[in-house]
Amino acid sequence: MKEITLGLIVGNRGFFPDNLVSEGRKEMLRFLEKKGIKVVTLTPEDTKLGSVESFEDAQKCANLFKEHSDCIDGILVTLPNFGDEKGIANAIRLSGLEVPILIHAFPDSSDSMNLSNRRDSFCGKISACNNLIQYDIPFSLTTFHTMGIVDNFFQNDIDWFMKTCKVIKGLHNARLGAIGARTGPFNTVRYSEKILESERISVETLDLSEVFGQISKLKDDDKKVLEKIKEIKEYCPAPGVPEHSFLRMGKFAYIIEKWVNENELNAVALQCWTSIEEYFGIVPCAVMSMMSNSLIPNACEVDILGALSMYILQLASDTPSAIADWNNNYNNDPNRVVLFHCGNFPKYIMKDMKIGYQEIISESVGKENSYGACQGRIKASPITFLRLSTDDVNGIIRSYLVEGETTDDPLKTFGGYGVAKIDNLQLLMQYICENGFEHHVALTQSYVSRAVYEAIYKYLGWDVYYHRP
Repeated sequence: MKEITLGLIVGNRGFFPDNLVSEGRKEMLRFLEKKGIKVVTLTPEDTKLGSVESFEDAQKCANLFKEHSDCIDGILVTLPNFGDEKGIANAIRLSGLEVPILIHAFPDSSDSMNLSNRRDSFCGKISACNNLIQYDIPFSLTTFHTMGIVDNFFQNDIDWFMKTCKVIKGLHNARLGAIGARTGPFNTVRYSEKILESERISVETLDLSEVFGQISKLKDDDKKVLEKIKEIKEYCPAPGVPEHSFLRMGKFAYIIEKWVNENELNAVALQCWTSIEEYFGIVPCAVMSMMSNSLIPNACEVDILGALSMYILQLASDTPSAIADWNNNYNNDPNRVVLFHCGNFPKYIMKDMKIGYQEIISESVGKENSYGACQGRIKASPITFLRLSTDDVNGIIRSYLVEGETTDDPLKTFGGYGVAKIDNLQLLMQYICENGFEHHVALTQSYVSRAVYEAIYKYLGWDVYYHRP
């Protein structure tokens, strides 16, 4: 998990015990420091106890947050006592920050309900949320209405909240690359650049003719090309792959990565067939796999929304993501499905991976033009699936989100593959078909659906079908 900075607002209301605020603030700061989270917050020198309980306090808090707006990824509101709901709402509104917000309240104890120890945070949290709703400020809630900081559930809540913050930050002014024209037969991956742009997500394009043209100017002994070839050979075993295929992969990788770096792109979608095979003599899967493995997600068939789905899952998990086809039933099991792609899965998710030739496409372009596909099986693990799609008629982004697991169920086939188990899979497939989603789905090897849901539904306002068991 990369370092996160939170703006901390400590709520207070004067006729509730001050000592609870002082103790609660210190306890929360110790917890956040232990988690490795940087904090921007008022000090006792700025306001009473470093808390917010008036409009003046709210202004001071807002100004502090403005000063650090370039580094604050989210806001944590904590209520050691009832708190001042207007002060909290005003501080957030005046700061101008549009980041995820988590509302936390300390719990009371039934044997400490006297005037000196009674918090009433349970009630105060309702009031704070009421005001945020009135101010049209979205926010997130902890698993339980009141929670102790040492509670494992609260620690889990902070973990997923940090991931939500990362997704929102990473999508701000995200840049995607589309290389080549959409593969002719694949209407399914059509999308709207304008809808994405309205969400501050840009798409840069590169024609394959430009890629081939730049490659033609590279010498076979170019130092940077030779370095790429070395990287490919060290990435995973490649028995039987001819040297001329490595040379082509090295040149292709160098030109693509150069363009990605020059344009500061976060993810890429590529026309992977059949122009590259017919006119350049490789499949690009291994190059795509390596880039995904190095945290530049690569999607097949110019599937820009697939690439964006991969990028979101990567932001949430801090690990490489992949894109797969919902490809086959698994015998008569209604809750299992075979995942497949020709060979672009990142090494991170695979076991016993090697580079070979792409068996399906070799039937039409020849084996000699089909080297460069990564073959192997997806490791058994927890999985989160995500699919985004632009609904061009209604001008919105739609999505579905689901958790499952990949298994070690027996399967003998080729390419990149795996078996996934998902509860109520048939209902999910009905939803996908009835709502016109693509056959591609992005996946990552961890459970991050709650963080992703909070980010894209609550803070971005995108339509989400959350498939739960």
